[in-house]
Amino acid sequence: MSEAMVEDRRPGDTDLHRRQRGKNLVVAGFLLVMVVAFFILTIVRMGDKA
Repeated sequence: MSEAMVEDRRPGDTDLHRRQRGKNLVVAGFLLVMVVAFFILTIVRMGDKA
């Protein structure tokens, strides 16, 4: 690796850490979609009763 590439990397920024960060972002995105879906479903169901 060149000297510039080594300086740009953060401590603990290995390939393993990058893969894990990617997985964490996917899980966070999935959870966010699920929360929004349940929220919309709840609003729709409450609207039917009103």
